[in-house]
Amino acid sequence: MADEQFPGWHGTTIIGVRRGGEVVIAGDGQVSLGQTVIKGTARKVRRLSPGGYDVVCGFAGSTADAFTLLERLEAKLESTPGQLARASVDLAKDWRTDKYLQKLEAMLIVTDGQELLVITGAGDVLEPEHDIAAIGSGGNFALAAARGMMETDFDAETTARKAMAIAADICVYTNGNLTVEKISK
Repeated sequence: MADEQFPGWHGTTIIGVRRGGEVVIAGDGQVSLGQTVIKGTARKVRRLSPGGYDVVCGFAGSTADAFTLLERLEAKLESTPGQLARASVDLAKDWRTDKYLQKLEAMLIVTDGQELLVITGAGDVLEPEHDIAAIGSGGNFALAAARGMMETDFDAETTARKAMAIAADICVYTNGNLTVEKISK
């Protein structure tokens, strides 16, 4: 269908914040189709434990596509235990070059408690500046809010929760039903 006939799926704000030796990834629960909220309690933040190493992932975009990527990331992490950056680069290479994977529409924020990375379908593995990463429809709102809080004494979880609340107040594709996962190294 043409884009004007099918308004497309929207929704999701995911933020990752690193502060005080811990990293928190928080995601809202909204999935929208055009101007309609289809689901308000989706879970877009997951904890993986490949090879006994905990990794927290948040995703924005198509859920089926994101789960395909999470499975691939988990396989990469099992073959390179404890090496999140290497597994992420390997995933990004496959995503960029594989004809099937190229069609996947999602973005990931991943962390092992030490590294915080954004993985995109353009082959990017980005370590964000200022210890904050945000993706999705309300990502820029959450990013701006969190950056404004980095000079406070808030911990990572408080910063992420407050930033998500601000994004939910501004972005119609973001709600306040949060899933929050914390990890530290």
